[in-house]
Amino acid sequence: MAPKRSSASRPRRQRSAPLELAGHGLTFLGVSLLSGLLVAGLALPAVGAIGLGAKDGVQGFDSLPADFTTPTLSQASYIYDAKGNQIAMIYARDREIVTQDQMSSLTREAQVDIEDARFYQHGAIDPKGVLRAIAKNASSGADAQGASTLTQQYVKNVFVEEAGDDQAAFLDATRKTVGRKVQELKYAIKLEEELSKDQILTNYLNITFFGHQAYGVEAASKRYFNKPNKDLTIAQAALLAGLVQNPTAYDPLAHPKAAQARRDTVIDKMAEYHHITPEQAKEAKATGLGLDYQDPQNGCITAQAGMGFFCDYVRRVVLSDPAFGASSDARNKLWTQGGLKITTTIDPDKQAAANKAVTTKVYATDSVAAAMTMIKPGTGEIQAMAQTRPYGLDATKHQTVLNLNVDAAMGGGNGFQPGSTFKAIVAAAALDGGKDLSQTYDSPAKMPYPNQPMCSGRYVNTSNEQVSNDNPDTEHGQYTMTDAMAASINTYFIMLEQDIGMCAVKQMANKLGIKNTANGDPLAERPSMALGTEEMSPLDMAGVYATFAARGMHCDPIAISSVVGIDGKNLAVPKANCSQVITQDTADKMNTMLKGVTEKGGTGSQLGLDDGRMIAGKTGTADHRNAAWFDGYTPTWSAWSGWAARSTPCR
Repeated sequence: MAPKRSSASRPRRQRSAPLELAGHGLTFLGVSLLSGLLVAGLALPAVGAIGLGAKDGVQGFDSLPADFTTPTLSQASYIYDAKGNQIAMIYARDREIVTQDQMSSLTREAQVDIEDARFYQHGAIDPKGVLRAIAKNASSGADAQGASTLTQQYVKNVFVEEAGDDQAAFLDATRKTVGRKVQELKYAIKLEEELSKDQILTNYLNITFFGHQAYGVEAASKRYFNKPNKDLTIAQAALLAGLVQNPTAYDPLAHPKAAQARRDTVIDKMAEYHHITPEQAKEAKATGLGLDYQDPQNGCITAQAGMGFFCDYVRRVVLSDPAFGASSDARNKLWTQGGLKITTTIDPDKQAAANKAVTTKVYATDSVAAAMTMIKPGTGEIQAMAQTRPYGLDATKHQTVLNLNVDAAMGGGNGFQPGSTFKAIVAAAALDGGKDLSQTYDSPAKMPYPNQPMCSGRYVNTSNEQVSNDNPDTEHGQYTMTDAMAASINTYFIMLEQDIGMCAVKQMANKLGIKNTANGDPLAERPSMALGTEEMSPLDMAGVYATFAARGMHCDPIAISSVVGIDGKNLAVPKANCSQVITQDTADKMNTMLKGVTEKGGTGSQLGLDDGRMIAGKTGTADHRNAAWFDGYTPTWSAWSGWAARSTPCR
């Protein structure tokens, strides 16, 4: 192979005579059409229009939009775990911007040779090509077509890039009309006044589409050959150059013969213009396509170790949190434009453990589903998010995109009844209001829900609804708060709730991070709220118990620790907003009481850690035992985990 050289050092061909009308044998009509297009449409001095260089003759244009000189192209975004391992790559357009030095000179030469061989000799407009196209269009009556230089093609690609997924804007950007051609020519001429030919070619090779979701030569090189563009062979560079004209017709996977024929045409052009020798051309054409095709790896569907649901949660955070833009349009633009490097709080070791825990006891095919969320106390950092059913859209494989760990607004369902795990909130409200762990009630086996005031109004049990303990025959009598928590005595906590008031319970729930139910409805005041009858998300409940573990410091759950933007600068990320919501004394009493739940005689006594560490927490079940949960913690982590029947409100 001949030594590679940059386009900047390539030999320049001599310019042809400006029009060479006689040699082309054009009709008077063709010349008239060309003159009309340039004079009426562009209002340019004739010298600039006929190709003596935009820098020599363009005056009086409006300033060129910055997007045409330094376009911000959509790229892939990458999501990483807390240790820097990639979770997923997500993109609207799979593109990786590279500089001229990072491109193969073979790629640059092949693209010029097949698309615009006189690119380095003519201005923004190739007069020979324009004359030929106009004469052809005039005789056929067709819309303006053909004769586009690489600069003009780049301009059109910028319009297409700006259109994004807007179908109307895309159709407008690709219209083949004289008006559109005039606009492209004006921008192309001004562009060549501001950028060098080498930079225009670099921009073009970064923006153009190569098929199979690959935009730009770097993504295309990795898609078809699994290597950087700078490492391509002659045959590989030629194949990519040939794709640009029609990525569908020359698709090497679907139409290998057509792709090879097109590649060989490019190789012949490279030899014709002396960028490779005849011997190199012969050798390159003798090779096969040499594909090492890599399927597009886009989106949370590709995340490993059960991280698809967490990945989707991160996406929704970016699209919803004002930290990433004041409006939904601004946040969507940031996400679609991509180029983000998002480092998250997820701990890969804890995620693997959580994923193993929920999938080895409950299976995707079971009639129940299990979920687990882990939070680091005092930070709000989400360290694991797992569930039994895999992330995906294939129902035959029991996949789902419904994230059981979060509320509806963030991709979850209607949540779960937390059951008796909510009793800790009632106890925290009582302790914060001056009650003590020794608070005693004569708790009956069964009782009606008591009438009592609410934050606004009053609850009256008009239908004489009853509440009973789980084992009425044995669970009744005098209980302290500590004993009632360990044995999970329903009537005790209904009496405690009545004593302090439902408003105090609701306000404590708000302090601990529960503002609404999982479906977005405000937390309702009703006596049964003490028993956890309103649906919550595992994420919210894990945050409640993380507050106890952090001695009363509540932090909003956060999933993202840092984001580097497309320009290489750090972006603002959502804050945990940590604050002391209950006193350390109250938290310490809660920790003592909840530790008793996991000790002998408590409902969670069988849940001790294998390594002997002490844990605190609370068990809970939903109505009719359709769900069972444990919200537990150590000083370094908090988790809410369990299972629920698929027919329960979690959907």
